[in-house]
Amino acid sequence: MKKMICVFAALALAVTLCVGASADGLLGGWQVCEDPTVTKEAQAVLDKALEGFVGSHVEPAALLATQVVAGTNYCFLCRVTPVVPNAQSAWCLVYVYHALDGSARILEFQDVTLGLSAAE
Repeated sequence: MKKMICVFAALALAVTLCVGASADGLLGGWQVCEDPTVTKEAQAVLDKALEGFVGSHVEPAALLATQVVAGTNYCFLCRVTPVVPNAQSAWCLVYVYHALDGSARILEFQDVTLGLSAAE
């Protein structure tokens, strides 16, 4: 539980610093989600983007931020597990683009490393 709290706190800080969250809601700026719950709508966008994706199971834990562009970009915190025997899961930031025409695609998987040792 302590690790999970550290992960969420570090990611919230990382999204705020690295993504350049916009406090005034300007078009094109990232908006950090006050409630990181993955809504049905956000889950549907991720599912659409993952259609045909093979090799790993992607399980969203939180919706960290959104960005309004010509459509919407989403930043999800996901647990990604390769579909092979004895695979190790990893935390990733998964960036998804949801176009105005309803299509969706994965933009990037970014590994999250916190520098925690296995003993912590």
